[in-house]
Amino acid sequence: MTRSSIVMLAVLSSPPLTAQWLNYPTPGIPRTPTGKPNLAAPAPRAPDGKPDLSGVWNRISPKYARNIAADLKPGDVQPWAQALVQEREENLGRDYMNALCLPLGPGYATDADATGAEMMKIVQTPALILILNTDLTFRQIFLDGRSLEKDPNPSWMGYSVGHWDQDTLVVESYGYNDRTWLDHEGHPHTEALRMTERYRRRDFGNLDLEVTLSDPQVYAKPWRVAVRAELATDTELLEWVCNEKGINREHWVGKASDEKKSAVKVAPEVLAGYVGTYEEQPKFWRLVPRVVEISISGDTLFGDMDGKGKMPLAAQSETSFSGLYGLGVEFLKTDHGAPAELLVKHVSGDYRFTRKK
Repeated sequence: MTRSSIVMLAVLSSPPLTAQWLNYPTPGIPRTPTGKPNLAAPAPRAPDGKPDLSGVWNRISPKYARNIAADLKPGDVQPWAQALVQEREENLGRDYMNALCLPLGPGYATDADATGAEMMKIVQTPALILILNTDLTFRQIFLDGRSLEKDPNPSWMGYSVGHWDQDTLVVESYGYNDRTWLDHEGHPHTEALRMTERYRRRDFGNLDLEVTLSDPQVYAKPWRVAVRAELATDTELLEWVCNEKGINREHWVGKASDEKKSAVKVAPEVLAGYVGTYEEQPKFWRLVPRVVEISISGDTLFGDMDGKGKMPLAAQSETSFSGLYGLGVEFLKTDHGAPAELLVKHVSGDYRFTRKK
């Protein structure tokens, strides 16, 4: 199975987007004179005066869902952990939690753009906040003053307690088992992992999240990543049941390096002509446009989408390449031979990116 087939498997295993309440107006939200939700309105408050985080939210994590360690230096990750990431990439991510129908654990905080993880529903009470995910998992964040367990029984979703720091919800989590990955690339963690999340509802339609991760057995220092979410209005959370259609993993075969076997040589001057920044055009894959940076080193072209990290692209022809996180890339040239656009090729269609001047 090629990397592109992984994406196809995820899409084919998704349910059709037809269900009750998919277009049901959200009651009680501010609207513009035209009737559209006013996402720039002030953030609401709960009866106890705290910011109300309740609602259905679309997670947006272009960078960190793929590579949680994108901002770390190579020496910040233990060599054994970096080798494990490379092994998981070579095996096409066949042991990723979604492929095994297992919870994402700490990965829910930063994951997005993936079936079963892109949306969440927050239900807020004064003493307890629930976060519901589309794959039927949930988190409990206790606000009743209890202390975080010092010696917890490791679990998939861990244990979480929270408190308010003025208008910011601070969540401390601990007690995760070590069977989950922190991102799609496969960065590991141990049972020593601790997470601190800071949620701030900037306005009615935008939720900012800062996540600090600490696992001294794997990473040299704690580090922070920034994620955000947009309120999903006039709709409702739909369930997604992993492997509902019974697709089996025995067909998940091959290695990531197989793409290199069919690679062809392309002249360096042709590759150099593709270097540049390309921005996604409507229709977008997600809520905001993606950006692809194309660079060259020696005789190899590299692609980096949204800062996730550079990926070597294997040429299948002078204009077509594979290897962009399991996606294909095709450069479209003008009549004068200069590349003006590229297509990111996905099972759901080709997504057009124009070159920024």
